Amino acid sequence: MLSLHSLDSFLFSLSRILCTPFAIFIQIQGCIICLLLALGWALAARVRNREIKQMTDSMKNGNSLSFLCHDINELEHSNQVNLPRVTVVMPLKGFGEHNLHNWRSQITSLYGGPLEFLFVVESTEDPAYRAVSQLILEFEDYVDAKIIVAGLSTTCSQKIHNQLVGVEKMNKDSKYVLFLDDDVRVHPGSIGALTREMEKKPEIFIQTGYPLDLPSGSLGSYCIYEYHMPCSMGFATGGKTFFLWGGCMMMHADDFRQDRYGLVSGLKNGGYSDDMTLAAIAGAHKRLISSPPVAVFPHPLASDLNFGRYWNYLRKQTFVLESYITNVNWLMNRALFAFHSWASWGFVTPYFMALIHVVAALRFYTKTYSFEEMPYTSGGLVLVTILAICTLVELLSMWNLTRIEVQLCNMLSPEAPQLSLASYNWCLVFVAMLVDNFLYPISAVRSHFSQCINWSGIRYYLKDGKISKIERTQRSKDMDPVFTDLGGKHLYGKKVFPTRSSFLGSLLRSLAQWHQPKKFDN
Repeated sequence: MLSLHSLDSFLFSLSRILCTPFAIFIQIQGCIICLLLALGWALAARVRNREIKQMTDSMKNGNSLSFLCHDINELEHSNQVNLPRVTVVMPLKGFGEHNLHNWRSQITSLYGGPLEFLFVVESTEDPAYRAVSQLILEFEDYVDAKIIVAGLSTTCSQKIHNQLVGVEKMNKDSKYVLFLDDDVRVHPGSIGALTREMEKKPEIFIQTGYPLDLPSGSLGSYCIYEYHMPCSMGFATGGKTFFLWGGCMMMHADDFRQDRYGLVSGLKNGGYSDDMTLAAIAGAHKRLISSPPVAVFPHPLASDLNFGRYWNYLRKQTFVLESYITNVNWLMNRALFAFHSWASWGFVTPYFMALIHVVAALRFYTKTYSFEEMPYTSGGLVLVTILAICTLVELLSMWNLTRIEVQLCNMLSPEAPQLSLASYNWCLVFVAMLVDNFLYPISAVRSHFSQCINWSGIRYYLKDGKISKIERTQRSKDMDPVFTDLGGKHLYGKKVFPTRSSFLGSLLRSLAQWHQPKKFDN
C-alpha cells in the first residue's frame, strides 16, 4: 500500500501541474465565464429595475393601477371597448399541486377586451379534465372559457397537437392568440401588456416571457432554477430578443389561419418543440421576437421535485437540440450544443482544480512539510482566491437579479401572496451550479445518441430532426398515479382540489357586472 507520504507527494505534484500555463488558462477561463454571467445578470437586472421605477413613478403620480398600465387614461372605458379579441390556448397534461392556482391567475385576467380561454386536453381521462371542468363551472358567468378534447397526437408532440386544435377552435374574430403553459402563473395585467405591445408594434411576430423559478428546497429544484437563470438574461432585454419560451407566446391569429411561413405545417408535421420550431421560423424569415420587461412569471416548483425528475427535465431540454426543420436550424442547434457543453465544463473544471489546490495546501501546512522536502507551490492558492472572488461576484449578481424579479412580480400581482427571497438557499444554489453544469454535456450527448425521449408518459422518436414514431404506455386504473414535470403533476388518477375564491376573483365578478349589468339584475 502507498504511504501517506507518497500520497502527499503525488498530491503536491498534481497541484504543481495545475499551475502550468495551460492549467492556469483553464482556471482563468472559468473565472471569465463567472464574470460574464455576472455582467449578463447585471444588465438584465437593470432592465427589470427600470420597469419597477416606472411603476413606482406612476403610483406617485396617482395611478394606483400601475400594475395594469403606466398610463391610467388607457384604462378609460372608451379605450377598453376598442381592444382586440384575444384567445388564450392552454394545452394541459395532468394535474398538480400548483395547477389550480395557475389556472385561476390565467382566467382572472383584468384585460378589458374580448377574451376567451380554451383549455385543451388529450382525453377526458386526463385528471386535468375534471379539475378544469369544475373551475369553468365556478366562473361560467364571468369568463368565456371552455374545455376541448383534442385526441391523441400522431404526427407531432401532444403539446403541439393540443395547441393546434385550440387554434382551430378559436373565435373567428380573434386578432391574437396567446399560448400559456399550465405551470405559468400570470399577473392580472399580463395579457393586457402583451396585447398593448402587439398593437403598438405590428411587426412583432411573437411576444414571449420567462419564468422566475421558486425552488421548493430540494437540490433538484435548485438545479432547475440554476438552469433557467443564464437563459433569463436573454429575455430581460425589454424588447427584441432571439430567444423564445413556449410557456408564454402571443402571436397574430391570422398567421395560423393562413399558415404563414408554413408555421402550422412545420409544427404539425413532426414538430417536437413548439418554441424551438417557431424560433427557427422567425429566424429564417427575419421576423421579430419581443420580450417586454413585465413578462416575468412566478414559477413555483413541486415540493417533492426530486433529482430524478430534474434529470428527466434536463434530458427533455437537451433533446430539443436534436429537433430541427431546416439545415440552418440544424447547424444552429449543433453550435448551441457545442457552446453550451464547452461553457458548462469550462465553468465546472476550475472548481475541481481548486479543490486539489485547497487539499494540497491543507496537507502541506497541517503536516508542516518544508518546501525542500515536498514539491509544493503556493501559486495554486492564488488561483483559488481569484476563483472565489469571481464566484462571489457571480452569486451576488444572480441574487440581485432574483431580488429585483421577485420585487417586480410582487408589484405586478399586488393581490397575490408576496414572494420572498428568504426561502432561497444560496449554498444549494452554488452546489446546483456545479451539478447542473457538470450534467448538461452528459445529458446532451445521451440525447444525441438515443434520439428518443419520454415526455409525460409518451415516448417520442426522432428521425432527421422530426418525430417519426410515438409510443404510449398503457396503464390500468388500479395503478398508482405517475408524477412528472416540474409541477409534480398527476398524469393518471384523480386529484382533489379546493374551490376557494380569491380577491382577484371577486374583482373580476365586479368588472363582469359592470360590463354586463343586465345579466346581474335579478
